[in-house]
Amino acid sequence: MMQGPIIELDGIYASFRGQVIHRGLSLRVETGQVVALLGASGSGKTTLLREMLGLLRPDSGTVRLFGIDLGDRDLRRQSDLRRRLGMLFQHGALFSALSVFDNIAFPLRELRCLDADWIRRLVHLKLAMVGLAPKHGQLMPAELSGGMVKRVALARALAMEPELLLLDEPTAGLDPDRSRSFVELLGELQRELGLTVVMVTHDLNTLAGLATHVAVLADQRIVAFGPKAEVMAVDHPFVSGFFGQDRQSRR
Repeated sequence: MMQGPIIELDGIYASFRGQVIHRGLSLRVETGQVVALLGASGSGKTTLLREMLGLLRPDSGTVRLFGIDLGDRDLRRQSDLRRRLGMLFQHGALFSALSVFDNIAFPLRELRCLDADWIRRLVHLKLAMVGLAPKHGQLMPAELSGGMVKRVALARALAMEPELLLLDEPTAGLDPDRSRSFVELLGELQRELGLTVVMVTHDLNTLAGLATHVAVLADQRIVAFGPKAEVMAVDHPFVSGFFGQDRQSRR
């Protein structure tokens, strides 16, 4: 098992077009934690996910995944590192010109070491993991409902059997029933696969159903981190506003 934090952000400073997004931001995510990343619109939550993915590089500070600095220039080490994480983008980000099967098979084919039969078996396994049948592999993204897009995108994110899963608004655009069903699926997979998860969400039900910890991004840094009950007690305007209804119901 991995020793030390899965994710370690230290002194992250990031800016865009002269506007500071993160200033001295630090965060540690341990193995098996499910962290809900909260913050107001424009606070830099998705930017932070992209920095964790290595898609964006901060102006200064270090980002480590599994103890490896994303600034390490060893290409093989970076390639191996990226196989250990999966990403579910807010709107699925499926390749519109590829079928469901080919979307899920895409990262497997990039390995260049699996034959067609193994890829077929693995794609069908991933479809089953998210509650879809092999026949759904023949569909095109335009033929999918919003809930199915999320499930296919999740199957693709899990194709490489990652240890770390990053989620950007996983239930955005779903009606309450589909949102609840998707949260239940994510919870089951997290427990079965032992995943460490970081997710951006605005939905209290998603947070309550999945998160073990909450990180609040405000004032260009992480102003609170810990179990939900501890974070709710933090004296900060965003925390008070976000959890206001929950606090009132507890009273």
